[in-house]
Amino acid sequence: MKKIIIYSYLRCSTCQKASKWLDKQKFEYQLIDIVKEPPLSKYLTLALEQYSMDKKRIFNTRGKAFKSLNINIDSLSKEEIIELLLSDGKLIKRPFLIYEEKKVILGFNEIEYNKNFL
Repeated sequence: MKKIIIYSYLRCSTCQKASKWLDKQKFEYQLIDIVKEPPLSKYLTLALEQYSMDKKRIFNTRGKAFKSLNINIDSLSKEEIIELLLSDGKLIKRPFLIYEEKKVILGFNEIEYNKNFL
């Protein structure tokens, strides 16, 4: 059994699409509310390593929380980015999916999900 954890926001339509896709493929997964319980720092660190060339991808750049920050992500250290993301789950790109505790998939793109899971 493949271990999948998906950090999601209930009212996020993209998160709903990801959950429906996983359900359709009959994958079991653990669903966690990203606002009430942001991803563990080890998962955020993994995401930063995976997306090291574009750290901004980890952020929900369309959200009000991010727009109100007015910061330059590239000027922040890895620790500062993790601290910032842990302070507000709405800053994190969602859905934030962890696959087998070693891969992070941000957002929902059916092609990317097909490539990673099928």
